[in-house]
Parts: sequence; structure tokens; C-alpha cells
Amino acid sequence: MPAPVALQLYSVREAAEKDFEGVVRRVADLGYAGVEPAGFPGSSPEAAGKLFQSLGLDVPSAHLSLPIGENKQLAIESAQALGTKRLIAGFGPDDMNTADKVKASCEKFNEASVSAGEHGFTFGIHNHWWEFLKVDGEHVYEIMLRHLEPAVFFELDVYWVQTGGPDPAAVVKQLGNRAPILHIKDGPCTRDGDMTAVGEGVVDIPAVIDAGAAHTEWHIVELDRCATDMFEAVEKSLNYLVSNGLGTGKDR
Repeated sequence: MPAPVALQLYSVREAAEKDFEGVVRRVADLGYAGVEPAGFPGSSPEAAGKLFQSLGLDVPSAHLSLPIGENKQLAIESAQALGTKRLIAGFGPDDMNTADKVKASCEKFNEASVSAGEHGFTFGIHNHWWEFLKVDGEHVYEIMLRHLEPAVFFELDVYWVQTGGPDPAAVVKQLGNRAPILHIKDGPCTRDGDMTAVGEGVVDIPAVIDAGAAHTEWHIVELDRCATDMFEAVEKSLNYLVSNGLGTGKDR
């Protein structure tokens, strides 16, 4: 059976700023099986967790602060309140533009993984395009793989993989069970272009999902920005995945 489909709530952040609960209820009504939060405008992790549970929405993962240093307690407590088992974070391009910086970043990711593991969570990295550029003739993510502990997983954003250069289906296959969650998005695969509903851009979504079929546990739709109505785009995205047998929604 195809993996269930969640929505990264960052996609609908503008509406959520005005009515977080109303937006989450609307997402549930669309038929998404889960949500991935990245902030709680006008709410809190505790209130959001109760809301998600009341609507039957799973929380496969959450974008939170790196659970190290002064952010550790808040990140762990937020994950506990949300009822998720996976914490997700990442770094910016300036932390990944030399081999030494990549190694230093991986040391922090490893620390975050240990911290999360102490409380029964796993830690994963969400990528952008800069992890798929080259440094000293080698893709950044391949340098990362040498320095990351095996417990650290990738929440692989297939759109940004393709924007960086590599074929996302090949990377999904290469990472195998190291990439249990895929961020599914579509569009022109340019750094600044507007994204589209899934299935309307240049990413070969069926090939990506087929490549991860043996390992993918969740597909998470995320549109960072969109030239059309965002709710229309996220609804189209879910319908595309479900109607083509590429994912499952709630009660669908």
C-alpha cells in the first residue's frame, strides 16, 4: 500500500497566521492523513497536539529547533506535546559551503540525534538545494553521509534535490531506509520560481515514489510558495497522489 500523505503546515502559513485552528480543520477536511507543523502561530505545541489528535491527524514529524544547547528542552517538550517521534531541523547554505563546515554541521546533527534518542525520538535533516551542490568536486550530501551517525535520517525534499542538480529518484534509491520521509513538491525546480500543485511541474513524482516504495513511511506535501491559490494547490496535490495510487489520505 502506498505511504500516507501529510501536509507540511508551512505551506498554509499565511492563512494560519490569522486562524491556526481553522486552517488545520480545513486541512483535515481535505482528507490529509497527517500534518507536519513548523511553528504554531497563535497557538502552542500543547494546544496543537490536542487539536491534531481530535481531528484524527497523525504527526509523522515536526520541524523544531535543533535539540541541543539552550533549545534542547523546548524542542523535546514540544515533540512530546505533539505526539510525534521524529524531530526535523536543518542548516542554511553558509553552514554547508566548505567541507570543514559540512563536517562541523554534521557534528551538531549527531549531537541532536543523541539528544533526541535519550528521550525516545529520532532526528532527521530536511534538505534544500545547497546539500546537493558540489564542494571540492563532491556533492555535499555525500560528504554528510561520511560524517553522520547511522541514526540520523533524511527527510528528503525531492524538489530541492532536483534544483541542486541530481536526479531525485536516484537519490531516494541511494539513501534507501535512510530516507523514511519524503517531502513531495513540484514546480519548475528553480531556486526562486513559484511551485505548483504536485503533478503539474517538472519533477517525475511517480519515479520518485516508486524509488522509495520499499522504505518510505510518509509522503509530506509542501509548497514553499505558489502563484495560484494555496489551498487549491494543496488539495490538487493530495488528489493527484491518491487518484494515481501514489499515496493514501485519511479515509480515502
